[in-house]
Amino acid sequence: MSAHPILLVGGSGIVGRWTASFLRGAYPDAPLLIGGRDLAKARAVAAEIGGAEGVALDLAAPDLGLGDRPLAAVAIFLKDDRLAALRFAQARGVPHLSISSGTFEIGPEVSAYIHRPDATPVVLGAEWLAGAATLPALEFAKAFARVTAIRIGALLDEQDIGGPAADIDMHRLTEFAPAALTRRDGAFFWRVGGEAKARYTAVDGTDMEAFAYSPYDIAALAAATDAPDIELNVAVGLSSTRRRGEPMSTEIAIDLAGEDSAGRPLRTRHTIVHPEGQAPLTALGVAMMLERLVGLDGRPATPAGLYFPEQLVDPVEWLARLERIGGTVTQQAVA
Repeated sequence: MSAHPILLVGGSGIVGRWTASFLRGAYPDAPLLIGGRDLAKARAVAAEIGGAEGVALDLAAPDLGLGDRPLAAVAIFLKDDRLAALRFAQARGVPHLSISSGTFEIGPEVSAYIHRPDATPVVLGAEWLAGAATLPALEFAKAFARVTAIRIGALLDEQDIGGPAADIDMHRLTEFAPAALTRRDGAFFWRVGGEAKARYTAVDGTDMEAFAYSPYDIAALAAATDAPDIELNVAVGLSSTRRRGEPMSTEIAIDLAGEDSAGRPLRTRHTIVHPEGQAPLTALGVAMMLERLVGLDGRPATPAGLYFPEQLVDPVEWLARLERIGGTVTQQAVA
């Protein structure tokens, strides 16, 4: 484990605070830097977390305003249009993890990696809630000899607005790029217009309007399973818990179809719910990726390379940690 701190860029935001809290809870002695534009806010969050330091960052500066200060890793919770944090991490030879880019924005990050493939681990962490759909989907897929279809549905409660960075990401990814990557009959295509309209069956059985969305999950699941049909749809509205008079939650439904080991048709549906919304799920994935990148878990640090979350995080361990932070997984009957 490195003695240098992990830098959380945007660490004073909602997901950043959750991530710092998870890391602090699991690794009380791990040094953390809470970075942001507002030094007072960063210092306040650092004091709340304990054993952390708040620092002011300048994403227009090559050193991010940190000078020669050594770091163990850089995680960024906002869209970095300059790739400043990535270039900084490559120059320092430390891991870099981002969670904000859409599939259509993958080019700049991948290009930066290709030109310096031996510099550092670069993690494309912008799967739905930092792996909260793909990681369990891969675990559930182990029941199949062959997966033919993966349909992921996610529900964001209207009250679960997240922080400013999350709001900007959703606006950019749904309005600036309204087409969504999908796989059908083995071919990738972009759903747009009427094709992008969808339905989502909530945990309580409510049928809801949804729209096609394309974080990295589509490409990652296609590469991992070769399922010919893969899509991800998002609904925004009342969560199942709030419909029954309880506080809001976030939920994910994972529907798989294919064949079992005897060649018989097999379908499964699993639902994941967290009672505090999207931020804890996102932070869980980020925290687990960071601990694997820098070797907080006692194993050797991750070597240079280009990674998706599922290449760093064990789905079984993710599901166990999900339960420990208050999330639930339910296998539902399939008609």
